[in-house]
Amino acid sequence: MELLQELLKVLLPALAVLYAMYLVVKSFLDKEMEKKILDVRSKNAEIILPVRMQAYERICLFLERITPNNLLIRLNDGSYTARQFQQILVSEVRDEFNHNLSQQLYMSDDAWIMVKNAMQEVISVINESAKEVDPEGKSIELSRRIFEKMLAKDPDPIQQALTEVKDELRRIY
Repeated sequence: MELLQELLKVLLPALAVLYAMYLVVKSFLDKEMEKKILDVRSKNAEIILPVRMQAYERICLFLERITPNNLLIRLNDGSYTARQFQQILVSEVRDEFNHNLSQQLYMSDDAWIMVKNAMQEVISVINESAKEVDPEGKSIELSRRIFEKMLAKDPDPIQQALTEVKDELRRIY
């Protein structure tokens, strides 16, 4: 019994010291891990921040390019019929969208849905306007009809999407 008491006198302080050392080492390793994670995140931010900024810039440019004002002025040629011009406009909007499709990786789902809806709304207005004019008529008639329909849209889907993209960018940075 005396041997057991002597053994406990030595073992209990040794176990207490061992446990204290375990806590100190664990705390140190946890802090080191946090530092490493912070370093990795900061390096990722240095790399990803410019890419994300560029994605938002490209989406803003896309939305500006498919705005009927810019789209019609850029693509209008008096030699097109209304049907030809409709096809050119729809093709241009879809090509622009497909060119910027990968940018959705860098923005929220809500912002991307608004961008997508704005694009679909522009195509819808083009197609609706084309139904209201003579297919063999001049492209200027289709342009006029598209302008009228877009002016009647309240709120403007492209401006809504632009505002959402800009607001999201401001919230993130």
